[in-house]
Amino acid sequence: MIPKQIKINDGRLNITWSSGDNTSVGLKYLRKECPCANCKGETILLKTIRPVRKSSETPEMYKIADNKTIGGYAVKITWRDGHDTGIYSWEYLKTLADDESQNLSHDYKPLL
Repeated sequence: MIPKQIKINDGRLNITWSSGDNTSVGLKYLRKECPCANCKGETILLKTIRPVRKSSETPEMYKIADNKTIGGYAVKITWRDGHDTGIYSWEYLKTLADDESQNLSHDYKPLL
């Protein structure tokens, strides 16, 4: 499952996969489900550390400034507000596209 094309149109990240399938994820949902430790938390020495949720939102949070392919497995997104630590695997993007309509939240799960 490798994308042939990634485009941003009308507030959505649209992906055409090598299989010919198309998926789409809203940028707001994509940002809220950023998989980085700053957004979802992390587990260190058997303790799960959850980040403090930001209380304010800006329109720039939901606009993509740049995106770069990481290896053959993911894309790194830089948002216009400067946030750039999220690496979205192809599998995770497919999951987000499937889960967006149900508004599912992908909270960080402890490693143990």
